Amino acid sequence: MKNQLLLLIAFAFMLKVDAQTTLIPDLESSRVITTGVPFILIAPDARAASMGDMGVATSVDAFSQQWNASKYAFSETKSGIAVSYTPYLSKLVNDIFLGNVTYFNRLDERSAFAASLKYFSLGDIEFVTDEFSEALIQRPNELTIDASYALRLSDQFAMSVGMRYLRSDLRLDGVDGDATPASTFGVDIAGYYQTEEEAYSDFNGRWRMGFAIQNIGPKFKYDEGGEENFQPTNLRLGAGFDFIFDDYNKVAVTAEVAKLLVPTPPIYNDEYNYTDNNGNGVYDEGTDTLGSRVASDVSIYKGKDPNVGFLSGMFQSFGDAPDGFSEELKEFTWSLGAEYVYQDSFAFRAGYFNESEEKGARKFLSLGAGFKANVVNIDLSYLFSASKVQSPLENTLRFSLTFNIGAGEYNEY
Repeated sequence: MKNQLLLLIAFAFMLKVDAQTTLIPDLESSRVITTGVPFILIAPDARAASMGDMGVATSVDAFSQQWNASKYAFSETKSGIAVSYTPYLSKLVNDIFLGNVTYFNRLDERSAFAASLKYFSLGDIEFVTDEFSEALIQRPNELTIDASYALRLSDQFAMSVGMRYLRSDLRLDGVDGDATPASTFGVDIAGYYQTEEEAYSDFNGRWRMGFAIQNIGPKFKYDEGGEENFQPTNLRLGAGFDFIFDDYNKVAVTAEVAKLLVPTPPIYNDEYNYTDNNGNGVYDEGTDTLGSRVASDVSIYKGKDPNVGFLSGMFQSFGDAPDGFSEELKEFTWSLGAEYVYQDSFAFRAGYFNESEEKGARKFLSLGAGFKANVVNIDLSYLFSASKVQSPLENTLRFSLTFNIGAGEYNEY
């Protein structure tokens, strides 16, 4: 009898509710900014990775091409070749990786040239159509080829310009009708300022500052009928200071902020099913039950239209966040890094990287070390995730190797 009474009450309640649809802003949708070829934003070298993915204002090294090529104009080494290897998703697979090779040459007292290749392999993918067919094995990949020129405009300031070719070969022969790789090009503009060594009360010191706007270029499509994708156009700003205690001990501290110059996804008007619990014919937040989304209106509830050209998108990105200036600030990532160097032969590094919870939630600590023997530098780094969102590079050991040619040929300090 008790069960029958409960069923009767539940049935009476259900008669009072009415399933309807209403137009409601899709406030719960993610506004994480996404771009094409995102692998470009992965730190390719161990030194930068160990200091929280930074490099726009750190001292010059062979991998400056990836962060701020204008630093090459301050290199004390005539030229160098550097290679690096970064395992990706190493907890799951062992054949996805990011590789990089860079060459630089300081042409004279005022200028330098550099070129690099960055290659991202997604590993072997095996397709089997049936038990009688031979497996189709392919290796999707993406790559960039860049070249840069740096010019010293004064004793303490240099600028650079770089060109980049991007190629994304993610479509598979035998699976896609047209497996032509997507491709486009981008431009980098950067500047670097470094003061002379100055004497303070207990130590000598030197200031460093840098900026870079990377991957300025047209949108591209992965396939002919697909949507256009923005490149990961990125603004980097940084500053640091070198504490030079004596001829053997130096500590460098650096801070950097970065922002994608890509439009923020707006909030659209979306149509949802809902249950009218109070029977008033309209949706009441907190009273009625919101169901699934049934349609999407093209009209924008809040924000700006992201379907613009890449140049317009760069300027729009500074003021298009639906929640205004507070949300724009959340789109900046920041990192802090420190490097202790002993006798220019050993280095210990540490860093922290932070991104807003609403914009990707990347947060991690990093540690690293560097060793120099004659003309060879060996660097390594290790990452510890500090976010509830697990990093694909968590617990990953990264390696870099540099061969210096003509070390000490230029004396900057």
